[in-house]
Amino acid sequence: MNLLAIETSTESCSVALIHGEEVLARSELAPRRHAERVLPMTDELLAAAGIDRHALDAIAVGRGPGAFTGVRLAVSLAQGMALALDLPVVPVSSLAALAWEAPQDGDAAILAVIDARMGEIYAASYRRGGDGALLALDEERVCTAEALVLPSAAAWQVVGTGWATYRDALRAKLGSEPRYEDGERFPQAVHVAEIGAREFRAGRAVAPEKALPVYLRDHVALTLAEQGKPLPHA
Repeated sequence: MNLLAIETSTESCSVALIHGEEVLARSELAPRRHAERVLPMTDELLAAAGIDRHALDAIAVGRGPGAFTGVRLAVSLAQGMALALDLPVVPVSSLAALAWEAPQDGDAAILAVIDARMGEIYAASYRRGGDGALLALDEERVCTAEALVLPSAAAWQVVGTGWATYRDALRAKLGSEPRYEDGERFPQAVHVAEIGAREFRAGRAVAPEKALPVYLRDHVALTLAEQGKPLPHA
């Protein structure tokens, strides 16, 4: 399998390539430079693998939630490349990709939480299945940390920038200290690729036009324009 993955929903810009049994990845913290960096990074990976875009079998993309411009960029690039190459697309939740970064730990649930700015977070909860796959425990949502409602779990792991920003409020929601915590993590294309490969093998790839972004804040552009504030950048 040759599967390319793109993830630009946060400050981190990353691209990954599954090439047979090999996984190649590039990642940079590049606020406001995603559009400048993502295609050169893609070309670097393909060159390192010794293949061109026509050898790809599918494209996986972090479809959000996240920064409006970053999510839009990743999905647009994935759709454009897939249409040009006649390939399917595998949309992957950026929160699921973030949750994938937590270590496997038996009965511990995983809270993936991204700082959504404007006093809110993007959040979703998961647990690992017997085959290592992520199983969603609730729906993705955008809310304040104080309004977050979590499912019951024996223990928690927390990953993502929302933890760094709203640690105290989120700790109160967990009910105990998390077994693992990392507030410096961002969704990464390497995990989009790993999840995407599972989805592709399971036959859950879609036509490019059906790979849609997930913003959760459907009216963010209008709201900020009405407030006279600048639009968020990736």
